[in-house]
Parts: sequence; structure tokens; C-alpha cells
Amino acid sequence: MIKRVKVAVVGVGNNTSALVQGLALYRQSGSLVGIRRPVIDGLGVGDIDIVAAFATSAEKVGRDLTDAIFLPPNNFPRLPCDLPRADVPVTKGLVDASEVRRVAAALAGAEVLLYSAPSGRPATAQAYAEAALTAGVAFVNTTADPVARDPRRMERFEAARLPLIGDDLASQFGTSVVHNALLRLLKERGLTLVSSYQVNLGGTEDFRNLVENPDTKKRSKLNALSDDADNVEVAPLGYLPHLGSQKVAHLNVEAQGWGETSVSLDVKLKVHDPSGAAGVNIDLIRIAASALRNGRGGHCAEATSLLKSPPGTAS
Repeated sequence: MIKRVKVAVVGVGNNTSALVQGLALYRQSGSLVGIRRPVIDGLGVGDIDIVAAFATSAEKVGRDLTDAIFLPPNNFPRLPCDLPRADVPVTKGLVDASEVRRVAAALAGAEVLLYSAPSGRPATAQAYAEAALTAGVAFVNTTADPVARDPRRMERFEAARLPLIGDDLASQFGTSVVHNALLRLLKERGLTLVSSYQVNLGGTEDFRNLVENPDTKKRSKLNALSDDADNVEVAPLGYLPHLGSQKVAHLNVEAQGWGETSVSLDVKLKVHDPSGAAGVNIDLIRIAASALRNGRGGHCAEATSLLKSPPGTAS
């Protein structure tokens, strides 16, 4: 019988809510709907246990994880499943690098630390990576903050034989994935790109945070798109609370075909953003756990396609 993966999460927001609820749903239903890889190195979707959680919200700290994921400003809907009590109290997250050892001690028993806090706090992300390194735990950075793109940090994780996966997950079916596919299709079919843009609107707390701290996210989105970045624009994110956990994206592509004739394409995408994150996080967790158990440290090549800004891309 395969050993279940023990996971600690940083951030008890919508993405964590989607992950925790989804784990319960798939265990109870046996469904494979929305799952890209049912098994990775023997690990199924239900072979994940959340054993620790960190947050800075005073309302969430001390609450059981299964209660905390439904507290405001979280707005991901309840999934149709019974959610057993996790018996995992939310622990106060670190405030600065001086608390690395405290957090590292709280990671005892975990194999993977999933960093799913809001983007735009690079010092915090890097401090949690240090805590994972100290505790001997694999680290997965789902945010746009540069962690795995630091060659020196990657070398240290490699030397410790600890996986370091990041940066910034590419949502299961998000704007960057669709946009990149369209731009690649243009090139494959011999059309010439004239211009392209994407506009993203959302109502989650992460969107609100990214509106206030947009720089690293914009760079990460451009990393995930065409090499012809001069012709591609990513508009500033828009925060619309009434959208809840849904994201609405608008894509436009202007190109030229044979005889310099014009081609124009407009696409509207509407998804639950946290579901898109959870659908990728379930794979990143299992990839990290598998690498850890096989003594492979540093970057995991099999995770590259699931990331917007893997090592080697711009910070």
C-alpha cells in the first residue's frame, strides 16, 4: 500500500479551499472529471493529506482548516461532498525571516510545503522556502514571486536533495494557457502576429492583491506567452468583487495571412480561478513528493509545463 503524501499549505484562501474540498469530493465519488493525471508514480488524487496550514488572518488562525476555508474573504463555492473535520488547526504564518525556524519546526511530518499565499510578497515566499530547506521538505511555489528562479537557492535545494518547484502555476485552463496555445497555432500555421492582448477580471482576494501588487504577475504572464513579447500586451488586472471566485478573460489576436490579408480573433473565457489552481496543484504536489522519495533535488523537469515562470525565465 502506497504511503500517502503529507502536505503543509501556506495560505488558507480560495485555492486551498478548492484543493481541500476537491480532495474530499474525489475520495467520496471516485470521479475522474477534471483530473489530468489520475496517478503519478503510484500516487492517486486521494493519496494526499493536509497536515499543517499557515495563515496571517487573525480570523483563521486557530480555527480548524475545514472551518477556515469558508471564512471571508474566501468566496469559492461549497462543492457537493461531505467535508470531514481536518483536525488541522491553522497556525500563524511567519511575518519576517526571523520566524523561519519556528515555521520549520511546525513542518515536522510534512513532505511537501505548498506555498499558495497571495503573490507580491517575495520576501515572505523566500522565507518559507528557507523554512522548507531547514525542515527537509520539498517546496512548491504557486505564486509569481521569484523563488525557484534564483540559481543559488536552486543549488542549495539540489545539494540537500530536496525538490524546488516554481514559479507561478499555469492554471489548468486559464488565460495564459489558452493565449499561448493560440499564439503557437498562429506560428505553426504560418501566420504573422501583428498584435495581441489579454484582459483579466476577477473577484477573489488574490485578484485584489494583484491589482495592488501587479509587477511580478505581469512578468510571469509574459513569460508564459509568445517569444514575440513586443507584440503582446497584458492589461492590468481588474478586481470586481461581484464575480466571486470566477475569472473573466478577454483575448484578442490580430494577424496577417497569405497576401498580407487580415485575421482577427476574439475569445472570452470564464472559469472558477481556484479550481484551475487546484487542478494543477494536485499534480505539482505529487511530482514533488515523488521526486523527494526518489532522492531528486532541485528542479523537476516534469513540472515545467505546469508553470508560467520555471527556472531560466525572467524575474
